[in-house]
Amino acid sequence: MGKSYFRMNDTQAFLTAEKFDELKRELDHLKTVRRKEVAESLEYARSLGDLSENAEYQEARDMQSAIEERIGYLEKIIKEAKIVAHEKKGGVISLGSVVTIQKEKEKDSRTYTIVGSDEANIHEKKLSYLSPLGEALIGKTKGDEFVFETPTGKQKYKVLKVE
Repeated sequence: MGKSYFRMNDTQAFLTAEKFDELKRELDHLKTVRRKEVAESLEYARSLGDLSENAEYQEARDMQSAIEERIGYLEKIIKEAKIVAHEKKGGVISLGSVVTIQKEKEKDSRTYTIVGSDEANIHEKKLSYLSPLGEALIGKTKGDEFVFETPTGKQKYKVLKVE
């Protein structure tokens, strides 16, 4: 199992069930509430007269464009997403794994959850499997040592725990 095991093609996104549901809720909100709000803003701006010099109208058009773009993006992701559920298969690191690692010559350890790229958030300790560290972790097990390239050079880590 190499790094390419979890590669996604241009249209495939890997999401947890929670993130999938969150994106569906956002899509529903955009299609129902936000579209209506923007339509009302456009109607109001049109009532102000000359559209060529109407800042409110242009702002509402820009918002409409941004919302439609986001709706298109979400519809594509939801349609083509692969929902992944973490399987505790012999402690092998995969999407959904919670991994504790320790950098060589450091006492402190770090714990991350391996997630799809749309869910990555370093502040929440959610690491994309496509990031350099995420790619280095995929397929490893407890006790494995590994080296990966960072902007400051090669770093050596050890896997302390896989959940």
